[in-house]
Amino acid sequence: MLPKDDLLKGVENRDAVTRVIDQAEQALRTWEVVMTDFLSPPVLIEAQRAFAKLTEIELSAGGGYPQAERQRLAIARSELPLDPSQVELAALDVAGNFLFDPATHRDFLGSILGTGIVREKVGDIIVLGERGAQMIVVPELVEFLCQSLVQVRSVPVKTHPIPLEALKIRPPKRKEMTTVEASMRLDAIASAGFGMSRSKMSDAISSGDVRVNWKDITQPSHTVAAGDLIAMRGKGRLEVGEVAITKKQRYRIQLTRLV
Repeated sequence: MLPKDDLLKGVENRDAVTRVIDQAEQALRTWEVVMTDFLSPPVLIEAQRAFAKLTEIELSAGGGYPQAERQRLAIARSELPLDPSQVELAALDVAGNFLFDPATHRDFLGSILGTGIVREKVGDIIVLGERGAQMIVVPELVEFLCQSLVQVRSVPVKTHPIPLEALKIRPPKRKEMTTVEASMRLDAIASAGFGMSRSKMSDAISSGDVRVNWKDITQPSHTVAAGDLIAMRGKGRLEVGEVAITKKQRYRIQLTRLV
């Protein structure tokens, strides 16, 4: 048995990490590779950190492409070497004409969940604008979704499997910038980094579209610090770099935007 209490010390997402520990114990008992569902970034980070202390278990993570947010873990005894190709994933294309009724990430996710599938079975969703979206799912649900996912908003769609290599992902570009702000408020720094007005950014934060270090933050006044990662749905990620105080007692902040 694994030292569950020790592995859970300091863990915030206890229920989710406990499920991963239970699956690791199954892998130890059966000598088989055991797959988790898709894990959110905070759960993935905590699980990987906890298992880094162990020598008898090996983990391999994968989400379909290098910068995927939601990923599955393949878990096995350390005697059974793992590599990312053993993480079981499937990709789907959801094609439709969204020119006159644009759909967001939330719309596609809502339609998927409307078929009865739980969120943990679905990885990242890549919105392709007026032609639809692509998504990563657990392989056992491919046939079901191809038959059941037939409409998003008012738009009829056709859902069909595609190779993971066909995902329309471009490598993130890095943009370095500096901003000077009166405070370290999230809305101030994020609006500068993402090139949006302060009021629009505040609305986005309040609506749940912004996360800090992969945690949902809905308070525009939330204080960020050097080293924090700000993610905004549909806009990419923002790394908060070095922070210095100017002569006028303002904050000069180095930012790196990944788009």
